[in-house]
Formats: sequence, C-alpha cells, structure tokens
Amino acid sequence: MVRTLVITVDRDNDLGIKAAIRGPVIGRKAVLTAALRLGIADPEESDTNAILGALHHHDRISESADGEEVEVAILTGDEKVGPKSDRAIAAQLEEVVNQFQPDRAILITDGAEDESVLPILQSQVRIDHVQKIIVKQSKGIEGTYYFIAKTMEDPMWRAKMLVPIATIMMIYGLGIMLPQESGGDILIGGLPFFIGAFLLSKGLGVETTVAKVISEMRENANAAMFSSLMWVGAVLSAIFAVAQGYGSFNEEIENESALSIAYLTSLHTSLAWIMIVFLLIIGGLMLLRLKRGSFSGSVFILAAFGMVAYSFLNTGIDLSIKALQGATYEFSIQQILADWSEPIVWLAILWMTMLVVKAIKQRQESRGESFWGI
Repeated sequence: MVRTLVITVDRDNDLGIKAAIRGPVIGRKAVLTAALRLGIADPEESDTNAILGALHHHDRISESADGEEVEVAILTGDEKVGPKSDRAIAAQLEEVVNQFQPDRAILITDGAEDESVLPILQSQVRIDHVQKIIVKQSKGIEGTYYFIAKTMEDPMWRAKMLVPIATIMMIYGLGIMLPQESGGDILIGGLPFFIGAFLLSKGLGVETTVAKVISEMRENANAAMFSSLMWVGAVLSAIFAVAQGYGSFNEEIENESALSIAYLTSLHTSLAWIMIVFLLIIGGLMLLRLKRGSFSGSVFILAAFGMVAYSFLNTGIDLSIKALQGATYEFSIQQILADWSEPIVWLAILWMTMLVVKAIKQRQESRGESFWGI
C-alpha cells in the first residue's frame, strides 16, 4: 500500500497567532477545523485557501486511488520567519513522518515564501508534486489598489518594500535641495552606487551572513560588546578611507594630473584604511567565535590572505602610478626583489599559516579531539 502525505506549510505561523492552533495539525477533521477557525479569525488570510487546497487534494486522492492510503497535515513555523521557523517546521515534519510513514508527499502552498522550505521537506520525505494555490482576484484598478493596500499592512512586506523606496526618495530629494558646492551632486551621483551595492549584497547573500552575525551577538552578549566596538571602528575606518581617497582625488585633479593617475592615487591612499576595515571585521568575528566555542583556524588564514592581497595591490598600484607619470622600470632581479619583497613575505606567511592549521587539524583528529580549525 502506497502512503501519500498532503502537506501545507504555514511558515509565519498565522494559524497559531490568529487561530491559537499549534502545529503539526494531522488528519482531515483536524485540518478542516483549523481551516474554519483561521478563516473566521481572518477571512483575508491566504493560508486558509492553501489549507482548503490540501483538503481538496486529500479528498481527490482518497476517492480515486485504489490501495493508497492518504493523510493531510499542516506544518507551522514561527512569527519570526527564518532559522527559528524552519527548525520548527523540520521538527514537526519529523513527527508527522514518524507517525504516518509516508512513501511520497504533495506540497500545497500559497506562495514562494512557503515554497522556500522545500529542501527541508525533501530531506525527510520524497516530494512528488508542488501545487500553488492562487486566489482569483479582480483584475481592475480597484482590485489592484486593494491588493497593494493590504500588502502594505503586512509588517514584513511593508519593511521590504517601503524602506528601500523611502530611502531612495530621501537621498534624491536631499541631493536636489542641497547646492552642488555642499555635496548635492555627490548624493545624487552616489544613489546608483548604493543601489548597486544593495543588489550586489543580495546577490552574494550578505544579508544572510549579517543575520547570522546578529544572531551570534545576541547569544554571546559579552563578546558582542567588544566585537561591536571593533565593528564601529571598522565603520569609522571605512569613512576615513572614503575621505582620504576623495581628498587625494581632488588634490590630483587640482594638480592637473591625468584622470587615471587621480583614480589610482585615490585608491592607493585609501587602501590601508580598507585593510584596517577588513582586519577589524575579522577580529570581531574571532571574538564571537571564541566566546561561542566555535573558533576556527580559518580566521588566521583569511587574515593572512587579506594581507597578501593588500601587499600585492599596494605594490602594483604604486608601480602603475609611477609608470603613468613617465618613470621607467628596470627589469632586473634586484629591482623586482626590492619592489615585491613585501608581497613575497606575506605569501610565505600565508603558506606557513595554512601548514600550521593543517598540522593541528591532523594531530587533533588523530587524538579524537574537537578541531578548532577549518
């Protein structure tokens, strides 16, 4: 007999908040009761339609399938959508799987947010089909306005949509109001830069990393105090880097230097501050991991790699500026060693650091101890 489990997921736990029902909800009668209570508590809640859709699939399978046992269940997360809600969903799924022992499952969802837990579900049961329930709405202007207005009432969507738009409008308006001599043109010109930086951070997943760091800070309050001081220093150093680079750029422009020389000089003068920012961030993370007991030798490797990158960039930019200014370069072993000795030394330090971390890892693994390294 094939066992089929029909699942719907309420990741932000509207069922618990609005209808006072804890997950998991298992069985057709219990799921139907949950749908009615949630629908009465909030008739506009889309999770109600997803639950009814799960019941529809449950009844259709039970009526048409011969020799197939079917069950329906609701998994609920947490109001704070993220790792906490996903852990709750994983624990409830394990409970349902142990109780029903399904061979396959069907996921019924009302949107992409609930679909994001699909990898969690697939880790415990085979998902054969995913069905999205889309509520039919009016296609007129009034219906569109109503949908946008209701979306703005949701705190999560309000923060995601209104805050970026408001920030862009404030920067643009301030740039128009301020005269160019006071930096108005810089604000307007910097707007695409900040938008690009935001999109880059979203693409690289920086938001997840920042959320993880904030979570670690909450769990390790003492270390968080010192690491916060280091990160404040990193922010100040970043400001100094921008100010130093901007000042050097203006100075080169006043001296009627070539634009390429002005840009390289600006980068060269701010490079040391950028490296300080990097080291302060690494130091803050190291303090958090020391307090948490998950200190990693990869921190030393990362710091050494940063110094290698800094030394190569510093030397390369310095030589490029001299070349653009018309200086000739002597290609001899003595000159190359004199110019590139610092990067070579940091490269050797990086190699030695990697060897030490690897040796400690092998020694502790041979003793059966917990490894503090990579």
